[in-house]
Amino acid sequence: MPDIKMVATFDTAFHQTMPIENYLYPIPYEYYTKYKVRKYGAHGTSHQYVSKRACELLGKDIKNLKIVTCHLGQGASICAIKDGKSYDTSMGLTPLGGIPMVTRSGDLDPSVVTYMMEKEKLSPDQANTILNKKSGLAAMCGLVPDFREIEAISNENEMANVAIQKFNSSIAQYIARYAAEMNGLDLLVFTGGIGENQITVRKEICKHLEFMGVKLDVERNNVKSEEKEISDSCSKVKIFIIPTDEEMVIARDTLQLVSLK
Repeated sequence: MPDIKMVATFDTAFHQTMPIENYLYPIPYEYYTKYKVRKYGAHGTSHQYVSKRACELLGKDIKNLKIVTCHLGQGASICAIKDGKSYDTSMGLTPLGGIPMVTRSGDLDPSVVTYMMEKEKLSPDQANTILNKKSGLAAMCGLVPDFREIEAISNENEMANVAIQKFNSSIAQYIARYAAEMNGLDLLVFTGGIGENQITVRKEICKHLEFMGVKLDVERNNVKSEEKEISDSCSKVKIFIIPTDEEMVIARDTLQLVSLK
């Protein structure tokens, strides 16, 4: 179809505004110049949509705010958004980096990987499969890879409880880190299947951040998949649930690009 414009929207595109100190890894620079080994991030369309939508609901200009968005689902990533642009994000060269996920390990001491490969005689492909599909919260507690089931049994199963606590505290650590990077935090947004629906997860994450003035309203938080502010009136940081709409971002990008002459 030579007369039809084709559009591709990349999940990494939103993160191309990260400063070099946030996307470059502390390894020999030649690996960046030769192979482009760097942090690329993921979930960019989701982080872009929910940050803009939350600002619309607040009636504030996104360029004047410091925002952290939490896309929490089977895959999960955290993004620092400064002046409307991605400033840092938790996923790295691939979606394996960052917080522990349902089947993905998230960040590790790199020597863990080489040690496992040596002891188990693993090939790179085998190690990659273990880290992406046989690790994370499900592997920690030996349960099925479904966050809802892991959380549901966490009061009775010690390792399921450990896995959930690991998940919550890791997210809180990233939020606090990004607040430090941006020298402040105005807005915190939860999205994704877990972020939109798991009431206790949101509550526990925010509890870790009370020292920063993050204060959740327990009653407002008692909702699922609803576009809503859930911060307490005395919270120094506004907290929102925003169901993501990545298809809308793709549609808007497509319209903009096909309209170009």
